[in-house]
Amino acid sequence: MRLLLALLIAFASAFPALAQANFETNARFAVLVDYESGTVIFQKDADARLEPASMTKLMTLAVVFHELRAGRIKLDDQFFVSENAWRTGGAASGGSTMFAVLNSQIRVEDLVRSVIIQSGNDAAIVLAEGIAGTEGTFASMMNELAREIGLDGSHFTNATGLPDPDEYSTARDLADLGRYLIREFPEFYHYFSEPEMEWNGIKQANRNSLIEVGIGVDGLKTGHTEAAGYGAVISTAQGDRRLVAVVHGLGSMRERAEEGRKLLTWGMRAFERFEAYPDGAIVAYADVYGGAIGSVGLVGKGEIALYLPRGSRDCLSASVNYVGPLLPPVAAGQQVAELRVFCNDQLVQSAPLYAAEDVPQGDLVRRATDALKQLALGWL
Repeated sequence: MRLLLALLIAFASAFPALAQANFETNARFAVLVDYESGTVIFQKDADARLEPASMTKLMTLAVVFHELRAGRIKLDDQFFVSENAWRTGGAASGGSTMFAVLNSQIRVEDLVRSVIIQSGNDAAIVLAEGIAGTEGTFASMMNELAREIGLDGSHFTNATGLPDPDEYSTARDLADLGRYLIREFPEFYHYFSEPEMEWNGIKQANRNSLIEVGIGVDGLKTGHTEAAGYGAVISTAQGDRRLVAVVHGLGSMRERAEEGRKLLTWGMRAFERFEAYPDGAIVAYADVYGGAIGSVGLVGKGEIALYLPRGSRDCLSASVNYVGPLLPPVAAGQQVAELRVFCNDQLVQSAPLYAAEDVPQGDLVRRATDALKQLALGWL
């Protein structure tokens, strides 16, 4: 039976964090997201600005995968190892490296595997220079794609994640980036689960130690700097369900692995699935000021399936929150609201809602009518 929710329409300019829902983490920043729906199951300072460290390389890979998909580069292409890549990201730099040899040439596929598995800074720079000529130009490509994806809290200045005060992201953006890579580039996703790689006689293990602990983790990327601490973007799939998690700001590799494991395991085991709204179902309506129609239906992106704490059916209520009324034009598919689910007045889950249709600007009569509503109801 479909879960019935009591919907209360509300205006809001900011959304509070989810209730802790009987889970705590030592991570300074954390978020747990259902892969299919984008529903947030847990968050802790998920929108606070953070230093992404080597998790930046997920954005680097997104650009590389785009170039491969477009046919502008191929996995068998050879990219040159410049002195900049060798000095900044090579063995002499003291950071994570594939030990690329100065003035050598390396296959794109080997560079990609190095970036994913051993977090090679030299490999990331070689890819950036091979695609865009300079790392700075490549960073512009990263930011352009980030805007297209909707990573509004992120800005990138390099391909590696080496410290730069102008490079930043958020836990939510990193989770969304992880979901994007899994969804858009399934042909490349197998690289993330490789336990190790050997190149030029040097064997290195995947820095994501959770891949081999038997809980279904098959990606994505770890990161660490002295200032930021240890973090990871992690994904696990069990049955027909996949979760994407981010933990960051931890004190050691061991703590990073443990906090990531705890969050994913809790997300898989402590919740049960409810089919709240089928694909295309109108969840609620949002008022539109001065539009061709006075309101627009709100839908999920596909089915809205809620994952709620076990034993919580009798305590559920929900609200739809948006900054309103909306102003035209409103585009179909534009995220304009959020479904928020409560258990005993505690927020336990949220899911994005999108406009079901285009709403252009209305004619003079419609705008005049809505202006009268503004005066009467105090809109805007």
